[in-house]
Amino acid sequence: MEEAKHIEAGEAKQIEAEEAQRIEAGEAKHIEAGETSRSSRKVITFEPKLVINKGISVLGFVLRLFAVFGTIGSALAMGTTHESVVSLSQLVLLKVKYSDLPTLMFFVVANAIAGGYLVLSLPVSIFHIFSTKAKTSRILLLVIDTVMLALVSSGASAATATVYLAHEGNTTANWPPICQQFDGFCERISGSLIGSFCAVILLMLIVINSAISLSRH
Repeated sequence: MEEAKHIEAGEAKQIEAEEAQRIEAGEAKHIEAGETSRSSRKVITFEPKLVINKGISVLGFVLRLFAVFGTIGSALAMGTTHESVVSLSQLVLLKVKYSDLPTLMFFVVANAIAGGYLVLSLPVSIFHIFSTKAKTSRILLLVIDTVMLALVSSGASAATATVYLAHEGNTTANWPPICQQFDGFCERISGSLIGSFCAVILLMLIVINSAISLSRH
């Protein structure tokens, strides 16, 4: 009888030990599950500053893309402008093209240079989207963007004075308006000015965008 009691007591101890091991194993699994869930939460969470910086970089790329169309489109429109009309009073063929006016030539050169630079800056702008910590290249772009802004705005301003004289003339200097005869020429150069001034506004926004991006580093 005593041996049976000893056997039963031993079996009870083994059962208790197995149950304790199961409880410990379950607790360990719960702890591991909690740690994995915490680690997964750490991976899923986003840093607000990083998201905002990427958004600013994406906006800068979009602005550059639109500025490319504004500058190159204006340069092409102005550079291909010419018109020929027959003067009924003098019975001669009158011709006019953009290269006859130095200010319009400067307008084409300024917009072409700015457009070429903006095209070359697009890959760098894409790089800034994925590498938000890049600082040296942002400073370089900001400096050149400012120079391009000054170049395009000066070209557009110079061409504006010429276009105004072409439309209105100057009675004091006895300069008659040429748009009465070359209306197609005047319409085209006026449209080129609109595109160039839109590019000026976009370049201003690009400079502001670059300054904000640098201030956040």
